[in-house]
Amino acid sequence: MAIIRSFALFLLAGLFEIGGGYLVWLWLKEGKPLWFGIAGGVILAFYGIVATWQTANFGRVYAAYGGIFIVMALIWAWKIDGFKPDRYDIIGALIALIGALIALIGACVIVYAPRGH
Repeated sequence: MAIIRSFALFLLAGLFEIGGGYLVWLWLKEGKPLWFGIAGGVILAFYGIVATWQTANFGRVYAAYGGIFIVMALIWAWKIDGFKPDRYDIIGALIALIGALIALIGACVIVYAPRGH
């Protein structure tokens, strides 16, 4: 149960970081209203708070989160941002996805490996 809770927290943190960053991006790069930027900043603050709910220490949590973030960012680009890949995007995404999967496995080892505490 602890692993499921921890993974759910990683997903929630990822949604807050990517979603908040996306709103700031839309405000600054796409000319959306100021409230997009403010909402994005608030959501990014929640990202920082959610990360503290993990039971591992700061370094382990953020190292593990890196792998999860890569996968979530690729899914966000595809599903939310309307990413229409060309062949180079597909090649790059496949390389990034393979790297992200390896990073995700490494992240799981970092956070979930049994330790004699």
